Amino acid sequence: MVKFLKPNKAVVLLQGRFIGWKAVIVRSFDDGTRDRPYGLYLVVGIAKYPKKVIHKDSAKKKTKKLRVKGFIKLVNYNHIMPTRYTLDVDLKDVVSTDVLQTRDKKVMAAKESKKRLEERFKTGKNHRWFFSKLRF
Repeated sequence: MVKFLKPNKAVVLLQGRFIGWKAVIVRSFDDGTRDRPYGLYLVVGIAKYPKKVIHKDSAKKKTKKLRVKGFIKLVNYNHIMPTRYTLDVDLKDVVSTDVLQTRDKKVMAAKESKKRLEERFKTGKNHRWFFSKLRF
C-alpha cells in the first residue's frame, strides 16, 4: 500500500481529547512501538487557535490574541482524517519519541513547537485554513 501521509501533512484528529482539532504529521511509525503494536503518527497540533484581531485593540491585547497553544501526541492511523494541505514547518528536530518519555522534555518541546507555529502564523503564508478553528 502506498503511504500518502508524509511528514508536514495537515490532518484532523477523529478520536480522543483533541477530536476535531487540526494537527501536522511529524513522523510515522508503520510497525508501531513496543508499547503500542499498531501503526501510529507523531503529530503536533493546535490546542488553542489564534483569535481575530481588531484595529482598535491595544498592542498588548493583539499579542495575546495572536498566541497559539500546541500539543504533541502519538495517534493511531485509524484516528486521523487526511487533508489536502501541507504545512512547511520544520518540527522534526524539536519533536521526537523520546520527548514523550518525561514531562520536562515534553513541556520544552511543546514550547518550541508553539514558537515555530506562531512564527508560521505571523508570516501568513497560505496557511489561513490551518490556523482557523473548524466550524461544524
